[in-house]
Amino acid sequence: MEKDQLTFNDLPTVVGELCDRIASMEILLTEKLSKQYETKENTHVPMTVQEACNYLKMPLSTFYYKVKKDDIPVIKQGKHLYIYRDELDRWLESSRKNPVPQSFEDENESLLASHRRKPNSKNW
Repeated sequence: MEKDQLTFNDLPTVVGELCDRIASMEILLTEKLSKQYETKENTHVPMTVQEACNYLKMPLSTFYYKVKKDDIPVIKQGKHLYIYRDELDRWLESSRKNPVPQSFEDENESLLASHRRKPNSKNW
């Protein structure tokens, strides 16, 4: 129904429709929130070299090469190497060539701050 056509007699049906819409929105919100909390798992879990290679989709030789160059954060316990998944994710983010997209305002501010203008010699 459109707002122009509403009368006092239509009020109970409009209120009923609004209640139904609010109920469906509450259901959607609870589903979204439950999914949001389900995906947050403990990521500070030690992984073996093989698991880390599978996670990164990287050959074993490349992984060992990056470990030797101290690129990948690893923990050595005896003869074994362990990698925490959250540290591996941070390492991936830090080696990103293009930074994470910013909001329009932040991007505009960083552009303005990065460009210096020469002083206008006519005003001197």
